[in-house]
Amino acid sequence: MNRFPLLAGLAIAVFAVFAALAGKPARGAPPRTAPSGDAEQSTLVPVTNAGEHLLRFDWPALSIGTGEYEEGPTGVTVFHFPQRASGAVDVRGGSPGTVNTDYLRQGYPGPQLDAVVFAGGSAYGLEATTAVASAMKDDGLRTGAWDNIGFAAGAIIYDLGDRRLNEVYPDKRLAQAAYRAARTGMFPLGAHGAGRFAMNGRLFGCNAYSGQGGAFRQLGDLKIAAFVVVNAVGVVTTRDGRVAACYRAAQWPADLRVSDLFARFPATARGEWPALAAEPRGNTTISLIVTNRRLEPAQLQRLAAQVHTSMARAIQPFATEFDGDVLYAASTAELDPPASGLEAVGIDVLAAEVMWDAVLASLPEQPAVAPAAATVAAPGPADLRRFAGDYRFGREVCLRVASDATRLTALAVGARAVYSIGQGAPTELQPAGRAEFGVAGRYPLSLRFDAAGSLLVNPGHWQQVGVRVATCASPPPTASH
Repeated sequence: MNRFPLLAGLAIAVFAVFAALAGKPARGAPPRTAPSGDAEQSTLVPVTNAGEHLLRFDWPALSIGTGEYEEGPTGVTVFHFPQRASGAVDVRGGSPGTVNTDYLRQGYPGPQLDAVVFAGGSAYGLEATTAVASAMKDDGLRTGAWDNIGFAAGAIIYDLGDRRLNEVYPDKRLAQAAYRAARTGMFPLGAHGAGRFAMNGRLFGCNAYSGQGGAFRQLGDLKIAAFVVVNAVGVVTTRDGRVAACYRAAQWPADLRVSDLFARFPATARGEWPALAAEPRGNTTISLIVTNRRLEPAQLQRLAAQVHTSMARAIQPFATEFDGDVLYAASTAELDPPASGLEAVGIDVLAAEVMWDAVLASLPEQPAVAPAAATVAAPGPADLRRFAGDYRFGREVCLRVASDATRLTALAVGARAVYSIGQGAPTELQPAGRAEFGVAGRYPLSLRFDAAGSLLVNPGHWQQVGVRVATCASPPPTASH
């Protein structure tokens, strides 16, 4: 998230978004019109529990729901403990954004945690945690110890700014839809829920897509589950020391290892490796470790600290000034306490390995850098004229597409660039199909013009939709977000 620190329990003003919840659109359906600003947030339709790849496990004491706004893309993930759980928290890094974490530090002996909420949207996404608590009230939750007060803790990642083209955020409606859709035994992996638009490796310019990951192990009656949203400044690391996902500079070795990145950081004076262009702001890894073993408050806190410390193996570097890393630990207390201190340490060690599995499971398949070769006829002059026009993605982002008889060019005419399409000079779009184009470079940038007159940037899982408008205003360029 942003570099400024946030106090636990920060109250965020709630927008007036009480539009009725609409039905769930099918994955792969034509994209809906993207909002041109925050005023249209209330028109968005929540998509719940989407995902092609699922972690499946047997644990009735834990239910999970995810919600997404395709137009963002952004989302929220809710972990619900129907019978409550004991909780602890470990916060690291320079930029955490959390709700109700201080309460979990008190070490009360009884269970007090109803839900853990992860969300995108930076500080705006903190609304998701309080929304889940109010949904518990509205649904008549009775917890006993606190009468009908539902207790939710949560954390956020930053998925706005220069990584996407609008400022849609996961709001109250989306969070409550995810909570009410929670189910047991299934967790979507990859770019879903709070991980809908997560990335990793920005410190080295990798800028690879990541998402949310999960893993589960059972030894006898002991159960351990780990869940994580990886939005880290560092790179995800395999157990043999390789970089798990990265858009690489041409000079980098094919078999890229994390040691290669650190050995050549910062870039050499000869420019053999690209230098860091700017502060790698907007990063955070948020995670949850759950066990069914009853643990004393001190043991649960040590579990949180141990697992969080271990994550520096899976994400390198970890918990930097530019990260807001937060880990929650929860015990459903279904098994007797560990018989010895050694057994408690064993749980910590096993949980650390499960979390590494979860980090690796967060990575979806990366989109190709170069546009695919055209499989249909190339666009003709009439097509090029039809595609020309202004396309608005958000209040600060607008793209002007121009044509001549043989080619298309694009120019960012809003306050911000459209990825590698800048504001200074037009960028030529390379045809990859009748209505598909691409821009060559280190990072994926594909464009598709649809029949409805919209423009899709990076069509597919991370697509963002520009609405055709009569004209875009042309404010002078400003500093990047």
